[in-house]
Amino acid sequence: MQRINKYNFKSKALAFLSLLSILFFSSCEEVVQLDLETGQTKLVIDAEIIWQKGTTGKEQVIKISKTAPYYNNTTPKVSGAQVKVENSNGDVFIFNETVPGSYVCTNFVPVLNMDYTLSVTAEGQSFKATEKLTSVTPIDKVEQDIIKDFNGKDIIELIFYYKDPADQMNYYLTDYQSEFLIYPQYELTDDEFFNGNVISTRFSDSDKMKPGNTVKITHRGISKNFYNYMNLILQVYGGSPFSIPPGNIRGNIVNTNDPNNFAFGYFRLCEADKVSYLVK
Repeated sequence: MQRINKYNFKSKALAFLSLLSILFFSSCEEVVQLDLETGQTKLVIDAEIIWQKGTTGKEQVIKISKTAPYYNNTTPKVSGAQVKVENSNGDVFIFNETVPGSYVCTNFVPVLNMDYTLSVTAEGQSFKATEKLTSVTPIDKVEQDIIKDFNGKDIIELIFYYKDPADQMNYYLTDYQSEFLIYPQYELTDDEFFNGNVISTRFSDSDKMKPGNTVKITHRGISKNFYNYMNLILQVYGGSPFSIPPGNIRGNIVNTNDPNNFAFGYFRLCEADKVSYLVK
């Protein structure tokens, strides 16, 4: 069967809440705050070009911010940047700042399998990244079932199906969003052992999913390099809230002035199929 990696931020949140509980009950008279080391501030470029099937894909958004200390309640937004994307035909798409840190293009033209290059100039530094727009197979259908959890309790499970192309290796990133989820749940899939067949992908969330909930499924086609990058990112977020990566997880965004002063993030272009399912 296909290889599937499931990740969510629930374990991180639960671990963090458990730690807070321990700190609270162990000291009723004073607030305990860990002295965490502050690293070098870096730019974060959130550049996902996502083309939903059935749309023109002409409106796209790129967000630029900075890393912040752990206890900060806000994320510093980066204004005044110059942002553009150029395709391999030489067509240039300008992203204009609409609100602080948010840059919007309203005339983007997505073409499957075409190369695009992102260029960002911000705070005296220039960044570039190149990626191909990757296609996705549409979701054929969504079903639901009742399964048993580890305690033998009945829980609802959703299953969606799609036909994997036989002439290539494919990689997929799916996220699930709903009112019962604090954070989206992410799932990585590749077709190494299931190439050219119908793939069934399953989603459940203990006993939180109830009839009447709406689950939004976003199913993306992604490149192998982005698959590997997300695999590392999600492994880190799936652990302790205080876990430290073995090293800086670099994306494909390169600083052309100083390669060591790279930006966090990954420029990716994905075709996507989106389905909203009403749980029965």
